[in-house]
This record gives sequence, structure tokens and C-alpha cells, in this order.
Amino acid sequence: MSILINEQQQSFHLTNGSISYQFSIEKDTFLIHNYWGKAIQDNGGVSDYPRRDRSHSTNPFNVEAREYSLNDLPQEFPTNGYGDFRETALEHRYPDGSFITQLKYNGYEIYKGKNALAGLPHTYVNEEDEAETLEIYLVDELYNVIYTLTYTIFQNYDVITRHVRVKNNGNQSVEINKVLSVSLDFDYSQFDLIQLPGSWGRERDIVRTPIIQGLHRIDSKRGTVGHEYQPFFALTDPTTTEHHGDIYGFHLVYSGEFMANIELGEFGLLRAQLGINSEHFNWELSPGETFQTPEAVLTYSSKGLNGLSQIKHRFYKNHLIRGKHQYEERPVVLNNWEGTYFNFTEEKIDEMTDEAAKLGVELFVLDDGWFGERNTDTTSLGDWFVNRDKLPSSLKTLAENIKAKGLKFGLWFEPEMISKQSQLYKRHPDWLLKAKGRKESAGRDQYILDYSQPAVRQNIVKQLKNILDNVPIDYIKWDYNRNMTEMGSQSADIRDGEVSHRVVLGLYEILEDLTSSYPNILWESCSGGGGRYDPGMLYYMPQTWTSDNTDAVSRLGIQTGTSLIFPVSSMASHVSDVPNHQLNRTTSLKIRGDVAMSGNLGYELDVTTISDEEKAIMKEQISFYKEHRSLIQYGNFYRIINFYEASCNEAAWLFVNDNQSEGLFYYFKVLDRTNPMLKRVKLVGLNPQALYRINQTDEVRYGDELMNKGIFVENKQYYDEISDQDVHGDFRSLRIKLTQVK
Repeated sequence: MSILINEQQQSFHLTNGSISYQFSIEKDTFLIHNYWGKAIQDNGGVSDYPRRDRSHSTNPFNVEAREYSLNDLPQEFPTNGYGDFRETALEHRYPDGSFITQLKYNGYEIYKGKNALAGLPHTYVNEEDEAETLEIYLVDELYNVIYTLTYTIFQNYDVITRHVRVKNNGNQSVEINKVLSVSLDFDYSQFDLIQLPGSWGRERDIVRTPIIQGLHRIDSKRGTVGHEYQPFFALTDPTTTEHHGDIYGFHLVYSGEFMANIELGEFGLLRAQLGINSEHFNWELSPGETFQTPEAVLTYSSKGLNGLSQIKHRFYKNHLIRGKHQYEERPVVLNNWEGTYFNFTEEKIDEMTDEAAKLGVELFVLDDGWFGERNTDTTSLGDWFVNRDKLPSSLKTLAENIKAKGLKFGLWFEPEMISKQSQLYKRHPDWLLKAKGRKESAGRDQYILDYSQPAVRQNIVKQLKNILDNVPIDYIKWDYNRNMTEMGSQSADIRDGEVSHRVVLGLYEILEDLTSSYPNILWESCSGGGGRYDPGMLYYMPQTWTSDNTDAVSRLGIQTGTSLIFPVSSMASHVSDVPNHQLNRTTSLKIRGDVAMSGNLGYELDVTTISDEEKAIMKEQISFYKEHRSLIQYGNFYRIINFYEASCNEAAWLFVNDNQSEGLFYYFKVLDRTNPMLKRVKLVGLNPQALYRINQTDEVRYGDELMNKGIFVENKQYYDEISDQDVHGDFRSLRIKLTQVK
């Protein structure tokens, strides 16, 4: 790993032997992007992009040649005012009302390792020789504002991270209207765009489209990431598949409003940008102050979509997720929500946990309804004290009784919200998030607390710590069930254009406090399911409730899309009752279990009402999962059949351990056909020379046979005897264990 500098050419080459990233400085001013991809040898790194006299393109003030136009150059950090008419990475408003920013190159610094980002989640290194960092300094000489562009390359990952710091060294305040974390231009245009749109209950569809001339924007204006879009996109060669071809991924380590711009310009240059959304953003940078952008993670793979996924999975597991549970096996959960909703008593919880312990469940989670006067979703958010009508023996006693059965105890919170029917609102209506003088909109009969106010944060932390200090809690589910409207603060000290970002920073401050104060607790993020499933939250909480939709068929798509960018160990997935509460669909317990155990397995139903046959199946599922969860949660994950490429009717994936001695293959069929053709599926990721046993049978196959010849997924002998399914029929699943015998 090294960062190569050619002082004479003013060029920079970041490489780790697997990838290269090159750019150079031209005219002592402009950062020109030269290359990103497979590692190449260093040749000075200067741009070989041809210059042409482009009609109706202007030439910057410090260049006489008519062939030199920024509108036709691949750049690293474009600003306005130079004749580049594409999207900028930076926009200011100066004290005199002007908005033109002209930057000049002002040097660089290289150091081993990677520095932390104050107040923001970020990727990290454990030892300084795991990464090397380059900082490029730019200056606006008129107002003495310094810009630091930070690039970090990692030794063992095809990853580069980027972020920007803006420091006002002048004597007047400057407004930041826009500052993105990353911007770069590709000097070719033959790309497909992959994004992950969705909605509540159908998060992260994989959508792939050709890129045509114009601007394509992916963003959130909701104050948080939201269900609709992920702060991620990828650019792929049109021929790229799951396992072959070039792909470039961009991902923002941030939980607030974001903006991704993909712009194909008139001359075939493709601009890719990612950062904080400028729609509601206006930051006053006073003299001496610094603004820090979130971090962007840039990932390259020449091995297709699955190659990108595996890089991101390993990188996030080792350099984003932190704490005690980073590599610990996650427990099998029973959550009472879909089993009881708000209608539970101590006696009911006692019955459910008795059955849960018999089934092999390891952790019981008491969901919404345990606090304040919370019997519906219209009251009590903000009042984090026990509901004595439901739990007369106290929350502590309930938890101790559950733990006496051999179960761990978990609890649901929604600490960012407030109900108007609450004691907290009666005391502090000014803590509700809204613009000054404006009426507030309700969402789910609830409102958002203004975490930009220090007093609000202090109150919530105090309430939560009072619970956590007095109740033996092993797990927290942290929910967030609406988005921001009327963005602003009732506090006179806080500018409305800063509120959205300051609220996110306030959340991060609270999470850092709580997760460091209670390191033994397993924290799970939730936002109406997967509405805030982002790298920023993973930095504090190692797993996320993937979706409120627990239907097995829907989860095939949701978990496929999630697996593109997030590790399996971060993906909470539960078996629920049928007919499913979100879709009214009935599927077998077999497929529900196989889908759910492809993440962090849990159950979300009333286990006191299920049949003995269902209990037997659940016990087998839990036992099998415990035996193999290390492989599932921390093994190498391969998508064999992409659900979205198979008309949403099939999916298959495979887990393989690091030494390739063990594998676990799943195949899923949604709707069957009469008299169908037999399907052979080729596996990947195995040792071609190894001999593998198929399930617990005498059948053995070599790895190269399984990968090149494949297996028939309609082979009856592969189907589990405990299953209520045959090789025919809708909503069926196949599970095959592969064990190396020599």
C-alpha cells in the first residue's frame, strides 16, 4: 500500500496493489480525476484526457488556451463560477451576497492510518498500517476559507473513503449552502446505474437502468434516510453480472438527508456525487469554525455485484461496526409485537416466555406498550417510565423473572419521539421539532423531539439511563416511526437551515453516550423496519430490523437488496404468523424459517397458540440455526440466483466459511408451474479440489462439480423430511448443508 506523489507533475496515485486511484493538479488550481479501478503501474499519473476547442464552452480566468474548458474535464471537486455548467460539489453565500467560489491548490499531507471524524460515524483502523491517508488543501484566497479533501486507502480492501472539511480562517461569517463528501468524473459514459429504491414494507429493491444524458438524482428530504432511497448507488459496465465485471459503489456513512447526483454531460463525462442534501441545508460558518462532512465509502470490484457485496460486508464488519457484539453470535429472539401488539399483561408475557424457553429461544423482547399510559399508538412517547397498569410487579421484576427462565431480556424504545398526550409535552411543548411560528404536522399521531437542543438530549438520556441502570436489559430495539416536517427549531439560538443536520448530530451524540456507557447491551436500530438502515446507524448499533414486512416472499426481495451493501450479521429477520399481517399471505413455516435464518433469526408471533407440529418445526429450526449461525452471520455470502433477475420468482444463496470446508445452500421458489423444466443451479465459492458431503447422506461431490455442473434443485432426496413440502408447489424452500470430507 502506498500513496505515490509526482511533485513535478503534481499528480497523486493511491494504490494497495489491488486498486489504483489517480488524480492530478492542473494550472495550480484544478483537481483532475485520471483513473479509478484495477491496480495499474505508476507512470506519473498525469491526465491523458484529450483537450478540444468546444463551442459554447468557456475558458477559466487563468488559462489562455481555448481548448481548456472545465465543462469538458473530469474533475475531483468542482465549484461554480469557472464555466463548468454541471452539478457543483460546493456552494457558498458570502457576506456581500456573492456566491462565486474560486479555489486554489495549497499543498498536501500524507500520514499512516486514519483519523476519526469528530461527532460523526466513520470507518476506522485498528492499527495505523492498515490504511494510509492523503489530505489535499485548497484555499479561497478572497475569504481565506480552507478546504481539506481527505482520501484514505485501505491495505486489505478495495475501498477508498473520502470526506471534506471546511475551515473559516477569515474574519467574516460564510454560509455553506452545499458541500458534498465526494465528487468525481469518469471520462467514459457506458454505465448502468444501480440503486435501491423502495417504500415502507418493501425496502431496497435492486433497480438497474442504463444512464442517458442528463441529471439523475437520488435523495431524501425527510430529515433522515427513509424507506424510499438508500444513500448508495453503483455504476456498472452494461455487461457486469453477479460474479463478473466492473462495478463502482458509493455509500454515505450518514443517517440524515442525503443527495446523490449522477450526471452524464454533453461530452460523455459522467459525474458521480454524494453528500448531505442541500435542499434544507444552510450552515453559518463563523470565523475560526470548521464544518465536517460525513464520510463516503467508495468500493470497486472487478467481480460483479457479488464481489462488491463481499468487499462491503468484510469492510463494514471489520472497520465500521464496533463493540462487544461486533463478532459475537447473535441470539435467537422472540419479540411479542405481532403476537400481542399493545394487548399484553404480565401473565401473558409469562406464558409466552415459558414456551419460548422450551423452544430454545434465547432472548425475549418486550416491544411497544410497556411505558407511560401507552395502550395505543397515540400517547406517552417521551414518558419513559413503566406502565404499572400492565406491569404491576415492575419492569425490573418482569425482567428478572424472564432471565430466571434462562432467557435474556430486551426492550423497545422510541426516544426521538414525543406524543402530545404525554407528561413530557405538557412540561415542554417547546421541545417539539417545528419551525418557529408554524403549525406542526402529525405522523402516526406523534411528533419529533428537537435533538438540536441540548436540554432535550440531556432529558432523554437521563430517562433512558434511569431504566438501564435499574433493569437488567440485554438488548434494545431503538425505533423511529416518522419523518421530519416543518423543519426548524423553536429555540431562538438555532438557525432553521442547520436543524436537520444538527438533529442528526444530536442523535449521534446520544448514541455514542449510551452505547459506550452500556457496552454489553446488543443495540438494534429500527425505523418502521428498514427506514434508517444505513452505515451511520451501524457504527453505533451492529444490527437493524430489516423491514416491518415479515412475509417470507417479500423478505426474499428485501434481504436480497439489503445483502448488496450490508453484511448478513446486521440483518434482523423474524418468522411471523400466517396469514401474514402485512400481506395476508399464507406460506409454510419451512420457508418462513429458511428465509429468516438467512439473517439474525427471530420469531414474532404468539408461541402459546401454535400447534405441537409447528413447535416441533420451530425447535428444529432453532437447533439447526444455533449449530450454523456462525457460518450464516460471519461466513462469506454469495447470491446464486438474484431474486430481481429471476422475475421475483426464485432466489438462491450460499454461505461458505473462510477455509471453504463448510457451506450452506438455500433455494427458494415462489410460484410453481405445471410440468416444469428441471433446474440445475451452479454453486460458487467452494474449494474445487475438496470433496463435500451433501446433507447427512452418503452422497459426495467435488467442489468443481458443484460449481461447474451444479445440482438439480428439484431432487426429492434433498428435501427435509420434517418439511411439509414436496418438490412441487408454491412457496417452497430447499436447504442443503455441504461438509468437506477430504
